Amino acid sequence: MSDAGPTGPAVLNLGVAAFGEAIRESGGSAVDIDWRPPADGSREAGLALAGTVNDPRVETANRVAFDRFLAAEPRATGIARASEALPGMGERTILHAGPPVAWEAMCGPMRGAALGAILFEGWAADLDAARALADAGGVAFDSCHHHAAVGPMSGVTSPSMPLWVVENPPAGNVAFCSLNEGLGKVLRFGANGPEVIERLRWMQGELADVLARALDAHGPVELKPLIAQALHMGDEAHNRNAAATSLLVKRLIAPALASGADPRAIARVFAFIAGNDHFFLNLSMAACKAMLDAARGVPYASMVTAMARNGVEFGIQTSATGDSWFSAPAPVVDGLYFSGFGREHAARDIGDSAITETAGLGGFAMAAAPAIVRFVGGSPGEAIAASRRMRGIALGANPAFTLPILDFAAAPAGIDARRVVDSGVRPIVNTGIAHREAGIGQIGAGITAAPMDCFVRAVRALHGALAEADDRPG
Repeated sequence: MSDAGPTGPAVLNLGVAAFGEAIRESGGSAVDIDWRPPADGSREAGLALAGTVNDPRVETANRVAFDRFLAAEPRATGIARASEALPGMGERTILHAGPPVAWEAMCGPMRGAALGAILFEGWAADLDAARALADAGGVAFDSCHHHAAVGPMSGVTSPSMPLWVVENPPAGNVAFCSLNEGLGKVLRFGANGPEVIERLRWMQGELADVLARALDAHGPVELKPLIAQALHMGDEAHNRNAAATSLLVKRLIAPALASGADPRAIARVFAFIAGNDHFFLNLSMAACKAMLDAARGVPYASMVTAMARNGVEFGIQTSATGDSWFSAPAPVVDGLYFSGFGREHAARDIGDSAITETAGLGGFAMAAAPAIVRFVGGSPGEAIAASRRMRGIALGANPAFTLPILDFAAAPAGIDARRVVDSGVRPIVNTGIAHREAGIGQIGAGITAAPMDCFVRAVRALHGALAEADDRPG
């Protein structure tokens, strides 16, 4: 200390803030650095991470995966029945959001939605019979993601349901998502009463028919330009889709009128869409799924290709590991709760809609949607800070999606599991909150983050794959 000079010591403080304050009180200068050890201090995870950093195989693989993601051009091309469109979907199969979960372990909203789907399909006459069928193993359950599909909240998708078809010509892959039911008592929150089933049957018939005719008359709807325009109009394409829904109506209403469909049916369909600002969400999800699926299957790539929740677990997938899941307990979301509800009423985080964040939208693009904070909590400044913070865990940015308030900077995209573990910064997700009991519905909205354990497990798996390749003869 005596050799520090007349101005006292100059220190970079990596410890607690009080250490820096003590230096300053002694006449020195100290800069507090917000640093924490990788992987929350886990030595084993830190060593695994070190074994993947700067490995040319990983760096090359991530460039390939990220370039495929950027090159994707998702476009809505039609409406299809799930049993006819989804690869590998059996006759008595129900798909759900998130990693695979057994019927016995499902949360309340997902079980309620599954029972509603059984009634919708006509596999049982009432709820008691539907429950008995599921209890006896008469229905197969699987993740939407295993069938090139995604679904909001419970994500429940059954064979007769109509789906958006989103194609990605550059890679030749296709993604699917159900149609949005609107608000109130809806299947995705576990409601399964007569009014829910009646609406699903109307969607299966009139809504699907008018949309299919409109798309046939219009031709493919390019989704990246539509989403890009919506970002400039205050959407973030996850919890705020008011602009995107309006833009979709603008594109499809004239073709619908020219399609030969019954004008009264067209009026009912577009009145339904106009009354539901979230209608575009399901298309946004399918577009993001199509873009990210284009990046799958690149050996050694640590790029995250899916984040999803089933109300029990939060899981991620990476490009290198295909359908394998790296999961941890799903959090209960902190947020703004509707009057009369609180955390004690909430289900754990649920839904495939975090596919939007995985693609650089939603929470990653909150800077584009300052109004969203009135729905999920926080302030416009915090929304901007969130988008900036996500840059540190991204492989790059998507020039197709720009954020006006950040001088039209491209939105961060391409989550690198290694960077998450190294920095301790977890991917942000803004989301709706479901009641833990089936059928009550949405009780709030908020902001959460993916659990660190998911990314630690992904990095360990990558390190193991690299080590195995090094040990291979030749």
